[in-house]
Amino acid sequence: MGKKKISAIIACYRDAQAVPIMYQRLTAVFQKIDVDFEIIFVNDASPDNAEEVLAELASRDKKVVVINHSRNFGSQNAFTSGMKLATGDAVVLLDGDLQDPPELIEEFYLKWREGYNVVYGVRVKREATLFLQVAYKLFYRLFRAASYIPMPLDAGDFSLLDRSVINAMNKLPENNRFLRGLRAWVGFKQVGVAYVRPERMFGRTTNSLWKNIAWARKGIFSFSYAPLEIISFISLFMAMFSFIAIIAQVILRIVKPKLVPSGFTTIISLILFLGSIQLLCFNIIGSYIEHIYDEVKRRPTFIVKSILNSPESSENKESK
Repeated sequence: MGKKKISAIIACYRDAQAVPIMYQRLTAVFQKIDVDFEIIFVNDASPDNAEEVLAELASRDKKVVVINHSRNFGSQNAFTSGMKLATGDAVVLLDGDLQDPPELIEEFYLKWREGYNVVYGVRVKREATLFLQVAYKLFYRLFRAASYIPMPLDAGDFSLLDRSVINAMNKLPENNRFLRGLRAWVGFKQVGVAYVRPERMFGRTTNSLWKNIAWARKGIFSFSYAPLEIISFISLFMAMFSFIAIIAQVILRIVKPKLVPSGFTTIISLILFLGSIQLLCFNIIGSYIEHIYDEVKRRPTFIVKSILNSPESSENKESK
């Protein structure tokens, strides 16, 4: 049958310094496990000199494929871009900042050979502030509780995907791509591998609190109807509360009139409270409408400016 081939896809943004180290570590791992391989760097319009660094690397090694995007489309679309071009029997997704240790691929590979179609990294610990550690843990548990499909805990994009899984994910037409959710949605035989996620080796993280909130929001609204169910619960609760309050006020008006709330301040407080509930509901509904609007426009999820050492696309390649 010959050697199996693995495609490594690296999403690069502000990672020019890390690229040579990533290349060396990936090459060493693939040689150790004795597989054929290709390394696909997706330059998502990085503002540093990543394009020049990648071009020089591609000129030295034909196993290095470089995809340059016309602008920054985000990591999910960068991975999608590489997945559509990859030719391997399996694909490994890694962030370009070296927080996903390439050496773990050896363990991913062994699990894959055991028959697992998806092998994902489980972040049992991350080198970050206590606040971020707690926030990430809380998000994954909230996401799992709210999602309509089972979601693995503490699992990011770092994973090995069999060709059958890649083919299935490449056929999904949606633009709002949350890959770790889509990975769970397509099914197949999956398993997690625990690891400690180190800090970024070079530079500062490109994430921020607001970006992380937007990220969490995207995942929840893509794979959960719980926010809409919350609106129904709030509506029912407020209707019951209002009915009970009306009855209580009528009884108090008859029995003890002095205890009945009255005045301008009470009315304003009630209006502000009900108004805030309505705005929250509108915000939830608006988020779903936003997703629908993005989908119906049917714009491409990314635009490729150039490709170096382009392989023959293997979107329709069948799993061996």
